[in-house]
Amino acid sequence: MYIKPEVLERVNSWLTPTFDKDTQDQIKHMIASDPKGLEESFYKDLEFGTGGMRGVMGLGTNRINKYTLGKNTQGLSNYLNASFPGENVKVAIAYDCRHNSKTFGKVVADVFSANGIQVFLFADLRPTPELSFALKHLGCHCGIVLTASHNPPEYNGYKVYWQDGGQLVPPQDGEIITEINQLEYSEIKFEANSRLIEYIGKAVDDVFIDDSIKNGSFDTSKEARENLNVVFTSLHGTSIMSIPETLKRAGYTNVNIVEEQADPNGDFPTVVSPNPEEPEALRMAMALAEKVDGDIVIGTDPDCDRLGVVTRNLENELVILNGNQTMLLMTDFLLEQWKNSGKINGNQFIASTIVSTPMMSVLADAYDVEYKIGLTGFKWIAKMIKDFPELDFIGGGEESFGFMVGDFVRDKDAVTSTLLACEIAAQAKAEGKSLYEKLIDLYVKHGFYKERLISLTKKGIEGAQEIKQMMIDARENPLKEVNGSKVVRIEDYQLSVAKDLINNSESTINIPKSNVLIYYTEDGSKIALRPSGTEPKIKFYISVNTKLDNMSAFKETEQLLENRIDTILKDMNL
Repeated sequence: MYIKPEVLERVNSWLTPTFDKDTQDQIKHMIASDPKGLEESFYKDLEFGTGGMRGVMGLGTNRINKYTLGKNTQGLSNYLNASFPGENVKVAIAYDCRHNSKTFGKVVADVFSANGIQVFLFADLRPTPELSFALKHLGCHCGIVLTASHNPPEYNGYKVYWQDGGQLVPPQDGEIITEINQLEYSEIKFEANSRLIEYIGKAVDDVFIDDSIKNGSFDTSKEARENLNVVFTSLHGTSIMSIPETLKRAGYTNVNIVEEQADPNGDFPTVVSPNPEEPEALRMAMALAEKVDGDIVIGTDPDCDRLGVVTRNLENELVILNGNQTMLLMTDFLLEQWKNSGKINGNQFIASTIVSTPMMSVLADAYDVEYKIGLTGFKWIAKMIKDFPELDFIGGGEESFGFMVGDFVRDKDAVTSTLLACEIAAQAKAEGKSLYEKLIDLYVKHGFYKERLISLTKKGIEGAQEIKQMMIDARENPLKEVNGSKVVRIEDYQLSVAKDLINNSESTINIPKSNVLIYYTEDGSKIALRPSGTEPKIKFYISVNTKLDNMSAFKETEQLLENRIDTILKDMNL
């Protein structure tokens, strides 16, 4: 097979003494036996996406390994030391259950310490939200989590957090990438200064769990908490380290854990994908809930920042709530608590993303709080908190099963959100209702918004090109009509332009550029197109809405909205 000269040049650079003998031997073997795999491994550098750097583990510039992680960490070390001259620079590091995560965590710690940076390294796996918390709690300048979230077992990744506890945002991300790109692999300092590495664990856990309970629990009676029958699965991930203990301390005594999925395991042996967005991932937990007559089922992804919630519908059947529905329930509950406590005075806000349900805006108006909207990724919500210190952040989330309660953690947080979901369910049960009925009540009050996500996976070099072409086609040949309803507005976040097609005008979008295209139609439908920043996928987000007169009309109205979405997808050949 022909290998492009630029790829061969990258490969040859990895056959120099900068790289250990084992690495060189494996590359030589790939040259002889797997030239296509070699090209995939070296044709580009791994890039930072919406959630940091994430990719398949292996050798090469386009893979997660000690050298690509080392180079990132060396660049980050240089940037930190230049940004905070004369300070005792400190970083916190956590890692999840994935293969090599603990080893990679130590490699990253070694490089930081070799550059004179104090390191707080968790001695064992911990949830991502605890890293965000620990960073602030320990007064660190930066934090790292080794995780690939809910990606398949062959993946790992590297998330970078800044002083405020949120993930990197402009301008730091661009400046750090520039610093990294200037480096040669030979400049990485791998020799650890062990005196600068401190292992942390239970002391931080206790403070984190206490703060989760403080932020995620409300005036729920002891009896209501004990009466809620909870089923929980960690899907072989890190949440087993925190959620059972958090629920226990908060007073939830009836928690059934899916034991077959309780042990952390990077192979995720009982699921096709450890992603609570996928119904299959929650199958075992739902089976246990049927067995024990559970009221609520909660499953979290491997690094414990996303959660899936299952409740019982009007026929007492278990159903999975989508991320928008969970976000609406949690946001409305928090707003109601703040309102009842007399804490809403016009200086509060909730937040979400451009591809999430428009109903979040409706809730904000109903409670007279500000609604801020940003790009996909909680780093943008964390940035809002940082940029508007005069405003109180109540809570917010995104459609991809993430939620953040208050600002003590500056990333999506499945620990506190799990407790919050239980609080809502416990209070609902005490009132003789289910979460599902609470959701329908919201639809009756504010309008019935229905969303659906379609993801198309396109792997490898050809897949990336195909996704790129789909976005080009959508821009060059925009939809004019969907499901018989005229397109009235097009927002192009890559060009930062919003086109009003009714009065033929344009306006500037004051949100950072991103490869997202959104269509709005005359009947209130919304269709968003977005390539994933962390996976080889292109995503289509569909939202439709109508009025819901009462609970008895729910099923009929839901079917009407489902049919509308089906027609939209058919119109778009999806």
